[in-house]
Amino acid sequence: MALLEMKNVSKRFGNLMVLDNVDVELRSHETLAILGGNGAGKSTLMRILNGTYPYDAACSGQIILDGKEVYFSTARDAEEAGIVMIYQEINLQLDLNAAENIYMGIFPRSNLGSIDWKTVKRGAEDILQNLGVDIDVNIPVRSFGASMQQQICIARALVRKPKLLILDEPTSCLTETETVRLMETIRQLKRQGISSIYISHKLNEVMDIADRIVILRDGKNASAYEKADFDADRIVEDMIGRSISNMYPKVDKTLKEEALRIENFTVAHPYARNKNIMENASFFIRKGEVLGLAGLVGSGRSELLRAIFGAIPKHSGKVFIEGKECEIREPAQALRLGLGYLTEDRKLDGIISTMNIKENMTLAILKKLSRLQVMDHKQENAIAQQYAGSLNIKFRGINDGIMSLSGGNQQKVVLSKLLMSHLKILFLDEPTRGIDVGAKNEIYKIINDLAKEGMSIVIVSSELAELLEICDRFVILSKGTTRREMDKDEVTEHKVLHACSGLD
Repeated sequence: MALLEMKNVSKRFGNLMVLDNVDVELRSHETLAILGGNGAGKSTLMRILNGTYPYDAACSGQIILDGKEVYFSTARDAEEAGIVMIYQEINLQLDLNAAENIYMGIFPRSNLGSIDWKTVKRGAEDILQNLGVDIDVNIPVRSFGASMQQQICIARALVRKPKLLILDEPTSCLTETETVRLMETIRQLKRQGISSIYISHKLNEVMDIADRIVILRDGKNASAYEKADFDADRIVEDMIGRSISNMYPKVDKTLKEEALRIENFTVAHPYARNKNIMENASFFIRKGEVLGLAGLVGSGRSELLRAIFGAIPKHSGKVFIEGKECEIREPAQALRLGLGYLTEDRKLDGIISTMNIKENMTLAILKKLSRLQVMDHKQENAIAQQYAGSLNIKFRGINDGIMSLSGGNQQKVVLSKLLMSHLKILFLDEPTRGIDVGAKNEIYKIINDLAKEGMSIVIVSSELAELLEICDRFVILSKGTTRREMDKDEVTEHKVLHACSGLD
């Protein structure tokens, strides 16, 4: 029996048709995965379903829930009908505590009408405990990392007791252990009669948790598969409209002399006072090498890179570039020395959402594009088009808004901005987070091409399989320091996880 039917759903943004007569059916007691490349229309479809995008003149089609035709003007309307969505972008009130965020909008009341704070605290602790999370719910969520904030978002959805749960890239910030726990929670909810729609670019997760898969491409239905018919290669081909013969392209290269050396880096913990997240960390990278920085979430991977780049202060430590000691106090110094950093959150630190594509690409070289403080727009257009072509950035026009692009193309815009600075060393923090398999393959090719040209690349990724495939060598972070080093020919997933856990 169908719990939900979406029939011939179409949606326009201006003259752009983003959904074109899409059909989706969700059965009772089912976990349905909706897959597709960036820009396929998955999130738009779900935001129509949950009322984030009001059903208006730009929409058409039917939404049938429990046999009744429904249309929602707000997310609150959908929530009252039993539809709750966990968004890819963390949307918490950062200065409120965890308990307040979990119960926001549905605070229990005492007999006198005031908020029953004891029930709020106890309820928040109980729902988080069911997710395997043990935190002080009185602490402002700003104090937690992205992984913990995502867990709070999940708890907020579950406390509303939904009949239909929509999860949009719910594990993008989670560790492997947290992901396994979430998968079990979804199975438990299904046993309790709650159906789920699951959106993810992580195909292994989808094939594990989903009962059925619906694939969208270019805003239209492409195909659908029952569990017994799941085939990874065919699913990927349906998602991107072509086959990928070599997901992780291999390049023969000769590693040259040392490009960067880090000695005895100590970095303060971002949330815990009088504590260091990294102590006496040391590693090096050669020219043309791709180095994987492996560690569990919270191991200090990002903080170490940010401190080297000058984005956050260090307590101590030395940086040597091509054998010469360099003092880096701010990112502008790092860029001048040929060191670039692509951050893990492109929407927070990588792009300026109010600017267009060209402006985001050329942001780091404005001085080079101006004379007497007057911009040379002809040169700006030419260099933007040049990098857009070399990185295969897909857009309708170079002057379109950056937010009109898919996640993969936004990532390539940020990368092009860095490459315009003519870097020697590039830090990539979660470079493929939130982008589809086709865009991932293109990013891998770009990384290989840059390394082949002699650039040194340090990568942080929570997808261990990705790290093992594209890196030449690995430095393992554990217990607040660089624990050990592994070469390509000796590394295995088991060895890395063992070292990351501090068990070796």
